[in-house]
Amino acid sequence: MPPVSMKASVFKGPKKIQYSNVPTPKLQSPKDAIIQVKATALCGTELHMYRGDVVPKSNGYITGHEFNGTVVAIGDQVTSFKVGDEVISTFTSQCGECWACIDGLSSSCVDSKVFGTWALDGGQAEYVRIPYADNVLYPLPKNIDRFTALLMCDIFPTGWLCVNNYLKKIQFNKEKLKTDVILQLGVGPVGLCCIAAAKEIGVQNLYVVDSVESRLQEAEKLGAIPINLNNEKDIPQLIKDKTNGKGADAIFELVGNSSALKLGFDTVRSAGFISSIGYHHEPLPFDGLQCYLKNISLQFGRCPVRSIFDESFKTFQKVAYKFDGFIDVKLPLSQVSKAYEIFDQHKARKIAFLIDDKLYL
Repeated sequence: MPPVSMKASVFKGPKKIQYSNVPTPKLQSPKDAIIQVKATALCGTELHMYRGDVVPKSNGYITGHEFNGTVVAIGDQVTSFKVGDEVISTFTSQCGECWACIDGLSSSCVDSKVFGTWALDGGQAEYVRIPYADNVLYPLPKNIDRFTALLMCDIFPTGWLCVNNYLKKIQFNKEKLKTDVILQLGVGPVGLCCIAAAKEIGVQNLYVVDSVESRLQEAEKLGAIPINLNNEKDIPQLIKDKTNGKGADAIFELVGNSSALKLGFDTVRSAGFISSIGYHHEPLPFDGLQCYLKNISLQFGRCPVRSIFDESFKTFQKVAYKFDGFIDVKLPLSQVSKAYEIFDQHKARKIAFLIDDKLYL
């Protein structure tokens, strides 16, 4: 049985992450499971709250939405898992029964919640409660390192989604994969996953923009063409020069701020496509008339990770070896406050935590 209390990372407010002793979660529904966390990571999305750009409805919640571990308790209605199973969690909960889940739109589930927010305690902790366990958990892949597998909680499916949005737009035309010019904005962890997915799927002409040189070097290793924002001040003109004045056929926007979206809008060609999976919290930098006159198509939205998990995992299995060293910093969970500072300052590509100072294999 799990102990009465546990250690966890608790959000206390902007720039205030506290390693705390809190009650161990208990089953609240027959559809719940409790897992003992064996690996957990820090995601860039969490920096929006950490920096104060997004203000949650309340403080005091347990952070973290990327984690895996061992099932230690299940409710009476959980049928797909048993105590002792090694599992990975999606970054959201979803019921699996509503119209959205049935239609393959799990991020629009009527009872969906994101782990590590005021709505649902997360997995930067020794234990975590999993609502709707049959529709949230997956067996942990046996042939993939536990820490590498953390990418499948959120960032790899999200990067894959950005590419798949484009594939659906071009109706899976393989010739367009060879000839279209795509500009990707943002080469953080999700951006690198997006590149790996795009290159594996067959995208040939992929330019990527960022201001962090180390990220651009990683992007180039994965097959993208890097553009340093610090050195190139007129990105739209640069892309026009490379496309005979046309502009980019599609934009992959992964930054999640107004300036990046505006850069994408200015660079995409007439009747082009913008696939935006960045976590936006600012007004749009263009209006309906501008979109109308440019004839562009835009797609926004949070990743329906449950609905696309199986399909994105097929791609992940082919490229997972490229991410074996992707997590470049591993710290004890007791140093979670330091970890957020490091990540906020771009001093790490990806940070994972050792639970109870242990490395679980």
